[in-house]
Amino acid sequence: MARKEKGDARRRWLEETYVPARDRFPERKETFRTASGFEVEPTYGPGPEFPGEFPYTRGILPTLYRARLWTMRQYSGYSSARETNHRFRYLLEQGQTGLSVAFDLPTQMGYDSDAPLAAGEVGKVGVAIDTIDDMRLLFDGIPLEKVSVSMTINATAAVLLAMYLVVAEERGIPADSLSGTIQNDILKEYIARGTYIFPPTPSLRLITDTFRYCSDNVPRWNTISISGYHIREAGATAVQELAFTFGDAIAYMEAAREARLDLDTIVRRISFFFAVMNDLFEEVAKFRAARRIWANIVTKRFGIPSSLGRLKFHTQTGGSTLTAQQPLTNVSRVTVQALAAVLGGTQSLHTNSYDEALSLPTERSARIALRTQQILACESGVASVVDPLGGSWYVEDLTERMERETWRLIDTIDEEGGMLAAVESGFVQRAIQKSAYEYQKGVESGDVEVVGVNCYRSGESAAPDLLEVGGVAEDAQKEALKTIRTRRDDGRHGRAIRALSEAAGGRENLLPYIMEAVRTDATVGEICDTLRGVFGEHKEIVTL
Repeated sequence: MARKEKGDARRRWLEETYVPARDRFPERKETFRTASGFEVEPTYGPGPEFPGEFPYTRGILPTLYRARLWTMRQYSGYSSARETNHRFRYLLEQGQTGLSVAFDLPTQMGYDSDAPLAAGEVGKVGVAIDTIDDMRLLFDGIPLEKVSVSMTINATAAVLLAMYLVVAEERGIPADSLSGTIQNDILKEYIARGTYIFPPTPSLRLITDTFRYCSDNVPRWNTISISGYHIREAGATAVQELAFTFGDAIAYMEAAREARLDLDTIVRRISFFFAVMNDLFEEVAKFRAARRIWANIVTKRFGIPSSLGRLKFHTQTGGSTLTAQQPLTNVSRVTVQALAAVLGGTQSLHTNSYDEALSLPTERSARIALRTQQILACESGVASVVDPLGGSWYVEDLTERMERETWRLIDTIDEEGGMLAAVESGFVQRAIQKSAYEYQKGVESGDVEVVGVNCYRSGESAAPDLLEVGGVAEDAQKEALKTIRTRRDDGRHGRAIRALSEAAGGRENLLPYIMEAVRTDATVGEICDTLRGVFGEHKEIVTL
């Protein structure tokens, strides 16, 4: 492209794309400048692609952070709903702009806190939610119509979403004013994490039922957050993270098409959740390639308009990179990872706390993690430019290679019969296990350097002050369950549970039946046991 043509392309982008977007969403400030006073342009480079243009390599929005900073959404939840509500309020007071809920393992697996299998796990790695009462307490005093809420929940996603919607209903908050996300990504549970309940086919039905219900009733809600994060945390490479995540996305889109849902509507409410690790430039390239890949999947595989091919994603810094040795060094790791996420154009970010290799975060460590994001936003200058690394020979080469290798692996998944078949055969699990094994060998041999673990060890052994979650929550949850079961109308409750069982055996959308069960004080365990009775339970795929 000749210099004049490049200049003309830039002027057209500024006039036809950037300025209208800026006028619709006014910039955070009138002029952006460096510390030395140099004025900063919205973006740099002659094209041929600019931010906000298909296939969105350089960003899905022309203005990105110049108009609005990313959502700072710290992942929180422990002990009881009351304790977690306190943490939510604290983080909002500290400047957090969105909530992200962590649930305990019994809740994730569809067991009540008094179930034998829940013993010792209640409130340990997240908040315990058994009934609508818990959901009311969890969001007490929080304006749900103003705060975006993300819930990391999969097998029981429909149940927890139903509880959330009933709480909003009780407060008189219109469902169409609610915004947020449920993870609702069951395929990655079979691949990498293990908190599944039902076999794949009924699990996909619950997902498509959620798609349909929210499309009709909760239009601002993101009905699935397809998660590469847990795939990466299980040991996948960056390429595998992208390929397996987009393989899952293709499977969900195909399930939606088979359910005769409008894909143009569904794709608007699909979001993604990626990890960000220590290799700063590779991670930036990963996010740039991811936007390009998704845009082409949407348009070429599903025939959806290119304007709907914008990749929306949340990012979390790498939990598996945190070290128990010299834990304060994790502040530096998280800063590098957060910087990569922002340079890569994330819309939402969680920064891990330095003590999370040892315990759930304390208020102090959570505040430091949030301040890390705020320093990047307010002091570093990285939020002044869209795609600041675009045009870097190294980053552009990495972006091209990341895209090429990801497509190659997606093609292999297609040859395996699609993502569901690749999961059921163990192909995906074996690939991740091999990558995790190779990485661990590198750490143990010293080829992969981890500061404080296999190099620059100082002998430091003192642990920071840690958050302790005792057994009080478990006792309190058990007592609350007794109270609920005593006070509720057994006749109405029984009718709602029977209606849910009958609907599960048919083809009706299950969300209204789950919501009615919730209104009668049915517990998470009772609702899931009802579905277990119809759907059965998934058995782990053993790969060798």
